[in-house]
Amino acid sequence: MPRPPGVISDSSTTMSTASRAGPHLLTRTLRRDRLLVAAGLLGITALSWVYIIHMGRSMSPDQAMPMPMPGNGPALVWLIPMWIVMMVAMMVPSAAPMILLFATVAGQRRARGVATASAWVFTAGYLLAWALYATMAATIQAWLHRQALLSPTMSSANPLLAGGLLVLAGVYQLLPAKGACLSHCRSPLSFFSSHWREGVSGALRMGFQHGTYCVGCCWALMVLLFVAGVMNLLWVATIAIFVLIEKLVPAGRRIGQVTGTLLIAWGIWILVATG
Repeated sequence: MPRPPGVISDSSTTMSTASRAGPHLLTRTLRRDRLLVAAGLLGITALSWVYIIHMGRSMSPDQAMPMPMPGNGPALVWLIPMWIVMMVAMMVPSAAPMILLFATVAGQRRARGVATASAWVFTAGYLLAWALYATMAATIQAWLHRQALLSPTMSSANPLLAGGLLVLAGVYQLLPAKGACLSHCRSPLSFFSSHWREGVSGALRMGFQHGTYCVGCCWALMVLLFVAGVMNLLWVATIAIFVLIEKLVPAGRRIGQVTGTLLIAWGIWILVATG
């Protein structure tokens, strides 16, 4: 796959572009575009967290959230949007560097007269990948509820389920598949260099593909919400921060592996205590 123009620009190309468009004007334009995208991402994240906090505070440890469960249809109509909003709140912060890099590349290409899709098209691809995962998670939650494996507060009502999910999440942290997905999330420049696609459909495809890697990194961690409560604000915030650390901190992969070992030990302890 040829390297996309503008992803990694040499100094001569940058100077040539700057001389045509005006260095200060180009710099201001790129900065403005990044600020607009950053402000939009911040606004989306803030609104999502307002929703989560509102929903979380509507619950108490002894009070269930009003959730219709007579059948799949009514439950999923309510659950799928809830999970999508949670995914946006938890994942946008860690995806922001990737989206901002796309905005920078797109701005450089437009300055050179190359038609390039908006960063919001790229972001829409992310949202599509997260929405698919949210739909699966909501479907699993509805099934667990019907099997009486979740409490009214949407946490595990069965120690075997809780221990099993902890072991599952811990084991996945140590698998090569986790490392492969995380490597794509930790190296956005490398991803663009090898996966660049032109046009609106190309930007959407890139966003969906990288969003799929993002889901591949974090799906098992999100499953932990079934252990302590889907709307447990402390767990939601903790997982979101942990995902951010894994993707952005230099030792993020090692931290994830250590955490995986601890999760396995915790899960085994619960299973042994239950048995």
